[in-house]
Amino acid sequence: MKTPLRQRSGFQMAMVIMALAWPTMLEQLMQTAVQYIDTAMVGALGTQATAAVGATTTVNWLIGSTISALGIGFLSMIAKAYGANDRELACKASGQAVFATLVCGVVFTVLTVGLSGMIPKWMQVDPAIQPLASQYFLIMYLPMLPRTATIIFGTVLRAAGDTKTPMKVGIVINVINVILNFLLIYPTRVVSLLGITFTMPGADWGVVGAAAASALAFTVGGIHITWVLWRHPEISPRHEKIRPDMTILRPCLRTALPNMLQRFATSLGYVAFASMINALGDVSTAAHTIANTVESAFYIPGYGMQTAAATLSGNAYGAKDQKKMKDLAAMFLPIEIGLMVISGAALFFTARPLVGIFSNSQEVIDLGTTVLQMVAVSEPFFGFSIIVEGLLLGVGNTKTPFVYNLLGMWGIRIVGTFICTHFLHMGLIAAWACMILHNLLLFALFLGCYLTGKWNPLAKESLVEQ
Repeated sequence: MKTPLRQRSGFQMAMVIMALAWPTMLEQLMQTAVQYIDTAMVGALGTQATAAVGATTTVNWLIGSTISALGIGFLSMIAKAYGANDRELACKASGQAVFATLVCGVVFTVLTVGLSGMIPKWMQVDPAIQPLASQYFLIMYLPMLPRTATIIFGTVLRAAGDTKTPMKVGIVINVINVILNFLLIYPTRVVSLLGITFTMPGADWGVVGAAAASALAFTVGGIHITWVLWRHPEISPRHEKIRPDMTILRPCLRTALPNMLQRFATSLGYVAFASMINALGDVSTAAHTIANTVESAFYIPGYGMQTAAATLSGNAYGAKDQKKMKDLAAMFLPIEIGLMVISGAALFFTARPLVGIFSNSQEVIDLGTTVLQMVAVSEPFFGFSIIVEGLLLGVGNTKTPFVYNLLGMWGIRIVGTFICTHFLHMGLIAAWACMILHNLLLFALFLGCYLTGKWNPLAKESLVEQ
C-alpha cells in the first residue's frame, strides 16, 4: 500500500499536502457556491423566506457535525492503518463504517422527522414563518440515510488519501441542486440568456422547492458515494461482514466520542446563539444568515488544509515517524496562516458587494457588512487553531479540542451573547463580537498546546522510552 509519508523532501511533502487539500477545498468551494446560489434564489422571494430557511441552519450544523464526528473515529483508525501499511485493518474499519452509517442514518431520520414541527418553535422563529420553516426542515431531512453516507463514506475515502472522489460526488450533488432549484423554486417564466429568449418551466414551490432540490440532490449523492466506496480498489468494504465488530468499533468510538461531544456541544451552542439572534427580529436573522453564508467561503482554505493535516498526522503516527510529525506541523502552519491572511483581507474588502447579492434591504446589507468586516480580522488566528486541531484529530486526540471548544463556545460566545442581548439590550454586532472573542480564545489555547508539544504523542512516547 502506498503512503505519502515516503515522500521525504520538503518540496515533495508540500506537493503531498496540496494534493490532499485541493480536492477538499474545491469540494467545499462548490458546496459554498451552491449555498450562495440557494440563499440568493430564496432571498429573491423576500426577507421572510430567507429567515425561514436560515432559522434552522444551525440545527443543520448540529446534525451534520455530530455525524462528521463519528467519521473522525474512522479517519483516525484508517489513516494510522495506512501509515502502518495494514490494509486488512483499513478494510475492516471501512466495513464498520457501513454499519455505523446504517444505524446513524436510521436514528437521525426518526429524530429529525419526528421533531420537525417543534424545532422552529424551540429556535424562537417568528410565529408567522414557523410553518414554512418546519416544512423546509422536514423535507431537507427525509433523506437522512444518504446524507449520512455522504458524510461518513467521504471521510473514509479521505482517510485513505482519496480526496478526489468525495470532491467529484460533491460536484454531482451541487450541480443537481442548482438545476432543481431553477425548476422547483420559481414559476414557469420567460428567460433571456445570451440573447436567446425561451420559456423556463417551474413548479413555483418557493422555499419548499429549495428544500426538495437539496433533498433529491443528497439522495443521488449518497447513492453515488456508496457505489464508489463499494467498488474502491483499496478501501472497499464489500468483502467485510456488515455487523458490529467491537475490536474495530471500540477504538473508533473512543476517538469519536469526545469529538462528537465537542461538535454536539459546539453546534448546540450555535443553535442557542442563533436562537438569541432570531429573537432580535427578521433583519438581524436575515443579516446573520447571509453573513454566515458569505463567511463560509472564506474558511475553505482552512478546513481543506485541516483534512490533509489530520490524514498525514495519522499516517505519521501509524508509521511512528516522529521527525515527519514535526516536519508536518512546521510546514502546515505557515501555509495555513498565509492562506487565511489572504482570505481575511479578501473578506474585508468584498463584504458589502457579497452581502448585496443576497438581499435588497439596505438595513440588512449594512448590518451584514459590518459583522463580516469585524470577523475578517480574526481569520488568521482561527486558521492556526484549525490546523493544530487537525493534527490532534489525526492522531486520535479528540479530548483536547473538545475541552477547548467547549470553553470557547459556552464560556465566551453564549454567555457573552446572552449578557449583551438580554441585559445590555445590544444587537447583532455585539453577538458577533462575542464570536470573535471565542475564536481568539481558541487561538490562545491551541497555541499553548502547540508550544508545549502536547499535540505530538510521539514526542511523549520517545521520552518514555528514554
